[in-house]
Amino acid sequence: MAIDVLRALTMLLMIFVNDLGTLKDIPTWLEHVPAAADGMGLADIVFPGFLFIVGMSVSFAVRQRTQKGESPGQITVHTVWRGVALLLMGVYLVNGENINVEATGMAHGWWNVIACTAFILIWNQYPRTWPKLLTNVLKAIAALVLLYLAFIYRGGEAEAPVRFGTWWWGILGLIGWAYLVCALLFIWCKGNEKILFVGWLISIALCAANHAHLLPKNHLLHAIISPIGEGAMTALTIGGALAAQIFWKESNKPGFSFKRLVLIFTAIAVVLLLIGFASRPIWGISKIRATPSWVLICSAISLLSFLLVYWITDVQKITNWFKLIKPAGTETLLCYLIPYYVYAVVSFTHWFLPPTLLTGAIGLLKSAIFALLVVTLTGLLTKRFLKLRL
Repeated sequence: MAIDVLRALTMLLMIFVNDLGTLKDIPTWLEHVPAAADGMGLADIVFPGFLFIVGMSVSFAVRQRTQKGESPGQITVHTVWRGVALLLMGVYLVNGENINVEATGMAHGWWNVIACTAFILIWNQYPRTWPKLLTNVLKAIAALVLLYLAFIYRGGEAEAPVRFGTWWWGILGLIGWAYLVCALLFIWCKGNEKILFVGWLISIALCAANHAHLLPKNHLLHAIISPIGEGAMTALTIGGALAAQIFWKESNKPGFSFKRLVLIFTAIAVVLLLIGFASRPIWGISKIRATPSWVLICSAISLLSFLLVYWITDVQKITNWFKLIKPAGTETLLCYLIPYYVYAVVSFTHWFLPPTLLTGAIGLLKSAIFALLVVTLTGLLTKRFLKLRL
């Protein structure tokens, strides 16, 4: 349960920090730190935390599918399909960010609404009572719409518009690549901690080598490692999978001791923090540059956060509060997509809140309420007819 709760809290925070861009006169420690700066704010911790949770989820998801009788081949096919879906969504949303409205003939908001609706139609888990023909037709229409969007798309400057492509992979795309590498490694090594640790070490070493300018300037190499943040993103997901394996083995030992788990995870977190801060003078702490120090420090924060949430939900059994934000942990993708609709409606109607509601403490309260409303709406839609399953 702790993983679902931590995922929900992280998604809630993600919606909150993403909405901070609508505010002014708020504490700088809440926002992203500029690329050239050495440091990180709250917003710089959320995404790596989510990647860490993705890795933890892989461990339990693969084990669950194995227990149901699925073969490694079947799990691999499912994993690749999920990864490709995330990559596809990430690329479409990134193209929307860089759209040339005049050349495409479509506003940014409409692009997001149409693309997100197509995603929902393709990956919605329709009620079994619905005719199969109807669901297949809806999915086919959505796929054709996505192809049409890609065909008409033009982005960039008006003087030299470019066609649909990978500007960068976007948040969902980065999650997709990191998930793919982590999940396929986990399936291949059957959750072996030693191999996972080697995979984590390779990821960290690759990240460090990149920032130390030790990697050859090879276009093919760059094309391969850039989608995983030159190792930074996979270090977070593989680290999460390794942590989940340690937790699973410890929790299934006779006479499981939470104190022992605290000692193990705290010791690991302290080591990560020490190395992270000790290496800070070399490349600094930066989310945008995805430095090794940032990865190590955020991994430690994620480990300690998991311990805290596990203590609250599974040791102390304090779980009633989770009902309020549960959809963010169980219907995470839908929760992530809903703000795109909200911001599109605002851009269409030009209905903006008065400046007093977008400033300082009142603005922060507004963003917090907005995040809770998005989660609540996700829960209502899920109860009705929407339930995305990749």
